[in-house]
Amino acid sequence: MDGAKESLRQALERRGLLLDGATGTELTRRGVATPLPLWSAGALRDHPDVVRAIHTDYVAAGADIIVANTFRSNVRTLRDAGLHEQGEALNRVAVELAREATKDVSPDRDNPIWIAASVAPVEDCYCPHLVPNERTLDNEHGRMVAWLAAAGADLIWIETMNTIREAKAAAHAASQAGLPLVISFVVKENGDLLSGEPLEEAIVAVEPFEPVALGLNCIPPSGVTRNLPRLRAATSRPLLAYAHLGNPEPITGWSFSQNITPQAYAKEAARWIELGARIVGGCCGTTPAHIAALRPLTKKFEGPP
Repeated sequence: MDGAKESLRQALERRGLLLDGATGTELTRRGVATPLPLWSAGALRDHPDVVRAIHTDYVAAGADIIVANTFRSNVRTLRDAGLHEQGEALNRVAVELAREATKDVSPDRDNPIWIAASVAPVEDCYCPHLVPNERTLDNEHGRMVAWLAAAGADLIWIETMNTIREAKAAAHAASQAGLPLVISFVVKENGDLLSGEPLEEAIVAVEPFEPVALGLNCIPPSGVTRNLPRLRAATSRPLLAYAHLGNPEPITGWSFSQNITPQAYAKEAARWIELGARIVGGCCGTTPAHIAALRPLTKKFEGPP
């Protein structure tokens, strides 16, 4: 894992990276039911072929980072579904499906593909008031990261963090496991975390864990553009940006949502690169077409930040 960590950092020093897009909403778009509590994790058992196909399509779109379908295969979700004893096995399946999608990559492809493992809030991403106490967070994120480490993930993808204490707990677990990590926050329209905590305080709290990159996700594209300068001012680390599309109702902390074409999404993402992002991709609602539209932008990444 040390080699993967160093090569990822080195890659970001000389160029940017293209992240994949949504998995959960893409499962729905392809006709796979995703009922609670498992949501996207149910497909690991019932439709692994579709999960693999989604990853394969993102590889074909040019993604440098494929995020395994572990967003909802955490301790709490599996316990609620009566599947906790299958936690290690299901997370191993998730990482293996992502890695299998890279096997047919052309041997003349210049750049490697990293397999990241998603670590999400243990409760609802948009409900910071549901985040449990620190001891519970340490226990649950510690177990989750242990599963992901055993599965062979290249890095831990900590995303949609809505409180400082949960971001710290997840980062601590990844750090203790010796795995490289990125951290991405979900913020309100004013740029504060959904908890109301200032973004700057969140960055100070997680910097000691030496994240490879820090970012914003699961907010509308124009919201990423609006708040990325605040993140840039708070850290010198590489920035990460990937937006949420097409929510039928205003999401918590936002008075609007957006549903835009791949071409319009790429136009917005070009602004993220101008504002300092070194990793761009897509969150909920994005598709392989949106990621393919971002690929030409990677020429803007060449050279040091």
